[in-house]
Parts: sequence; structure tokens; C-alpha cells
Amino acid sequence: MTRTKKTSALKSNIIGDRAFYSRMFVIVIPIIIQNTITNVVSLLDNVMVGAIGTLEMSAVAIVNQLLFVFYICIFGGLSGAGIFATQYAGANDNDGIKHCFRAKLIIAFAMVAVAMCVFIIMPDTLVSLYLAEGTSPADVEATMGFAMGYFKVMLFGLVPFALSQVYSSTLREVGETKLPMISSVTAIAVNLIFNYLLIFGKLGCPKLGVTGAAVATVLSRYVELAILLVFTHRHTARFTFMKGVYRSLHIPKKLVADIAKRGMPLLLNEALWSAGMATLNQCYSIRGLEVVAAVNISSTVSNLFNVVFLSMGNAIAIMVGQHLGANEVEKAKQTAWRLIAATVAGCVVMGAILAVCAPFIPMIYNTTAEVRQLATNLLLIGAAFMPVISFAHDCYFTIRSGGRTLLTLIFDSCSMWFVAVPLAAVLANFTSLPILPLFTVVQCIEIFKSIIGFILVKKGIWIRNIIDN
Repeated sequence: MTRTKKTSALKSNIIGDRAFYSRMFVIVIPIIIQNTITNVVSLLDNVMVGAIGTLEMSAVAIVNQLLFVFYICIFGGLSGAGIFATQYAGANDNDGIKHCFRAKLIIAFAMVAVAMCVFIIMPDTLVSLYLAEGTSPADVEATMGFAMGYFKVMLFGLVPFALSQVYSSTLREVGETKLPMISSVTAIAVNLIFNYLLIFGKLGCPKLGVTGAAVATVLSRYVELAILLVFTHRHTARFTFMKGVYRSLHIPKKLVADIAKRGMPLLLNEALWSAGMATLNQCYSIRGLEVVAAVNISSTVSNLFNVVFLSMGNAIAIMVGQHLGANEVEKAKQTAWRLIAATVAGCVVMGAILAVCAPFIPMIYNTTAEVRQLATNLLLIGAAFMPVISFAHDCYFTIRSGGRTLLTLIFDSCSMWFVAVPLAAVLANFTSLPILPLFTVVQCIEIFKSIIGFILVKKGIWIRNIIDN
């Protein structure tokens, strides 16, 4: 093959035609809009809580880091059934989708029960892990008080969150991305309005501070769930898999075994990965509450700019998974590479924009100059690594789309617990290395993950139709 033909073939594999990008945008744009609005409101939440004080912001950040583990575990727990639901959608098998939905319900309620037990029994122990030894007793007591008040209210939002994820994830897997977007955007508006009213005591409402922020969030969870329930069950002609879904909890034994086989590694991976992220942040917190506040600002702002690759991961799961379910192997391979290329290109642009905005965004926070400067520097590091992180992220979703969940566990969690966490723990506990070089060293692990991910995706060992096996 001549060099010209090789170049042409390469371009064909990574650059799609108009029809491809039209389908991609139909799927991904609602998800991007939803994620963008979610993260904008999360940023405003942070600013509102930060307006009360740095200790309050740190307390909310600590609790949200712990709840983040639950949220990611829900995502992982539902993903095993979701892989099958996506491929059933590609094969137009409504009974298969219905069985997957029921499996998700059972998994979600089981995980909520476990989380409630853990969070009710030992909330103070978990929060205290993030309070550095050098912190003054007065600051520790105040931060703990704010955190406990926030935590207790947020527990009432676990059930509606889990159920919303069951509905919205299933809808996305069958190609319906607008309804989850609408429900989420409406809930976000409710959250934002009641944050303003309850945090600051406006329009005659009580001034509840961080507790008000928690009440607003929980209220928005129920609004989101109500929209999903009403619309989905009133349009069963469109979502035929919902007909009779609650008449029983019957799931074929083989599917139960298959979901357990594929799903357990995903659940374990998400639990290990989210726990790893919480542990990394705990390592960073050893450098003081100022670092907790700065990391909180940085992660909140970064999530706003990360919406491209976070949303494209969902697009890969949907588009590639449906091709695999329809036994369109070549289309699945081509689609995966085209989506990965589009994601990385988008993240080069988003990373550049973040780098330009980094010095200015922390200025909107009512915090110290030290925290603002530290947050700016963390944002600049995140901007530099964004294309690399996005590539590794898309490789993960590509591998997962074919049901290679044990491989995703090795790919994702091994790098976290055998490399990132030990490295961060050693540097944080046994050296005086400042937070910025420490954070940078940990981020460099994403380069290693990207190389491994490229090899795995290129080999094609992830390509499988799991519903015909």
C-alpha cells in the first residue's frame, strides 16, 4: 500500500462523514448541555457556599467527596446491565431492555441500603480523614459541624438519585438523550433557586447556610425523578420496554448470571476508582485546609471544561455498543476511533480555553489570595493534561462497550491503586514536596494509561457481541 493510500485510510478511520457527525451530535449534544448546566450550577453552588466562608466550603467539599464514591458506585453498578441494554437496543429486543431495567432497580436499592448503613454509622470518622493534623482545633470543630449538618440532609437524596440514574441511563442506552437532559436541567434550576433562597435566607426563607444548600440539592433530586417517572410511563408506546415493567421483578437466570459476570468487575472498578480519587484528595489534604479548598475549586471548574470528554464517553458506550449488538464489527471499530479522535481534538480546544480562564475564575470565590492562586495553578496543570486524560477515558469506554469488564478493571483500578495512590501517599506523608509538583506527578500517570489504552483498543480484543453468546 502506498503512503498516499495509507494516509487516506487513516483519515477515513478517524474522520467521519456528515452522517456520522449528525448521529454523534444528536446523541452527544443533549448530554453535553446537561453536563454543562450541571457543572455551571455546581460552580455557582460552590461560589454561594464559598461566600459564607472557606471553612464552610471545605466542609461541603469533604462531604461531596464522600458522596462522590456513592455516585460513582451507582454508575458502575448499573453499567453492567447497561452494556446489555445498549446491545439489546441495537438488536431491537425490548424484552431484553426490560429485564436489564429490572436488574438495575434491584442493584440500585441494594447499593443505597449499603451506603446508608455506612454513612449513618460512621460519618464523623469519614469526614475526619480529611482534616489535617496541623489544623487548629477551632477550625476542625467548625468544619466538622458544618459537614455533619450538610451530610445528614444529603442522605435523603440518595434514593431519588439512584432511581433517576436507573431511568436516565436506560433511556440513553436506547438512544433517548433529550428527556434525561430536560429532567436534569429542570432539577438544576430548582437547585439553583433554592440554594439562593435557603443559603442566604432570601424572600422570607430561613437562612440555613450549608444546610440550605443540602436541602436545595435534595429537593432537586426529587424533581428530576418525578419528571423521568411521569414522562416515561406516560409514553410507553414510545418506550415499549416500560410496558409491564413493574408487574414482576422476573429476570432470566442466564441474564442475571451474565450481568453479574460483566457487572461485578465494573462495580468493583468504579468503587475502587472513586475510593482511589477520595484517597488522592485525602493525601492532598495533608497539606492543609487551604489545599482542600483549592482542590475543590479546581475540580469544580475543571469538570465544567471536561464536559466534552465526559459526554463523549457516553456517546462511545451508546454508538459502539449498538453497532456491536447489531453485529456491525467494522462500523464499531471505525466509530470508536472517530469518536476518540473527535474527543481529543475537542479537548485540545477546551484545554486551551481553560488555561486562558484559569487566572480569572477563582477570583469569583470569597476566599483567601493563597487559595485563589493555588486553584489557578491546579487549573493550569489540569488544562495541560486534559487531552491525555480524555484519550484514556475514551479508551476505557471503548473497551467497556464490548463487555470486557475485567479488562477495564485492570486498566483503570490497577493504575489507580498500584501506582497513583501509593505514589501520592508516599510523597504526601514522607516528603515535604509542595502540592503543585505532587499533583503534577500524579497526573503524569495518565500518560502511561493512554499508551496502554491505545494498545488495547488497537488490538481489538474488546470487540464482542455479548447478547448472542
